[in-house]
Amino acid sequence: MSASATERVQIVAERLLAIVRGDPVVSGLAVTVALCTAWVIHDYKQWIALGTGGTPSNVYGYYRMTLCRIMFAYHVPLQTEPKTLSSDGPSFLKFIPARAGGRPRLMPRILPQRQRPEPIEPLTQKKLMSLMSRLASEHPDILESRPSHTEGMTADGLYARKKNKSVNPIVVADRTLDYEIGHAHPADNSLHLWLSEADARKIIEARWGQRFCLPHVQKGWTMVYAPRNLEELQLIEEFVKASVRWVTGVAI
Repeated sequence: MSASATERVQIVAERLLAIVRGDPVVSGLAVTVALCTAWVIHDYKQWIALGTGGTPSNVYGYYRMTLCRIMFAYHVPLQTEPKTLSSDGPSFLKFIPARAGGRPRLMPRILPQRQRPEPIEPLTQKKLMSLMSRLASEHPDILESRPSHTEGMTADGLYARKKNKSVNPIVVADRTLDYEIGHAHPADNSLHLWLSEADARKIIEARWGQRFCLPHVQKGWTMVYAPRNLEELQLIEEFVKASVRWVTGVAI
């Protein structure tokens, strides 16, 4: 930039600064814009740090998340309210012990839906991350494992095979979940599972999970909190098997 051009920029900047200083309204607006911009940048960086999910980790994904955050704010307290789910209909879970320590703290943003990570035994985490693929390999006639489309292909998903004639008609008709039974999240060890409403309600009552953050998704699509030891992992596996039964119509 030439010296004359630099001088012109400095003059314009000084005039703008003088206007801001001389008008309380303009000054207040300038401070508000500056503070809002700083907050958005900080919020965006923290959101990116949450890791991948079904929402792209970019500016578009942040914009989409922010819209959902505003539109579905009313749904936040309902996610842990069991009465929003029916206790009628099929149920494949019996007694569920309450989660020790209660519900974990959740990450503040609506998408991706994550809890704050809690200590977990290394062997428990290893077995959790291989649970979906193991069940698929043990029951290849009704199950398959492939990247989860609801997680943006960043986690192993467990799916019902579409050729299975016993698949739940509700599952066949749904295009959002597209035969997905569930997946585990490597970032925090929580899961998303497609359960019957009655079983989802039982899990919420036992403080082992909550409804998905977007109310238009199937009511049984449930966030299940992370197990922390092998005993809790056994319970999680029962939850997954109940999901398999609900989606495929077959008990495993």
